[in-house]
Amino acid sequence: MTYKISQLLALLVLGAGLNCALAADKKEAAPAEPTVKKSDAGICHDKTSPSYGNTKKFTAFASMDECVKSGGKPPAGATAAAADPVKKSDSGICHDKSSPHYERTKKFTEFKTVDECIKSGGKLPK
Repeated sequence: MTYKISQLLALLVLGAGLNCALAADKKEAAPAEPTVKKSDAGICHDKTSPSYGNTKKFTAFASMDECVKSGGKPPAGATAAAADPVKKSDSGICHDKSSPHYERTKKFTEFKTVDECIKSGGKLPK
């Protein structure tokens, strides 16, 4: 069986397109970072926790509340911060009590948790 050069080129292009489509599917299948990680030690770390990135063996949760209800514990010092509301500024930044701008933020929408603030469209401070 003989092929013309144009047919061979068409087959190569088609094959390359399929490989790109398969690679795109693999990227989409990658799991998203969990909102809260409960470590093997039972400590719940959200994205504001300094230990969040270091926590490799964990159970994922959608919120800090779910993690604590499952028997997890907030990180040391986080219990006092939970009593203070999270402030979402007019510019859409979520400030918890640990934020240097928390006290200066006067115009805000109040949330119970950082997770709720982020889900409403807010973002963490830089």
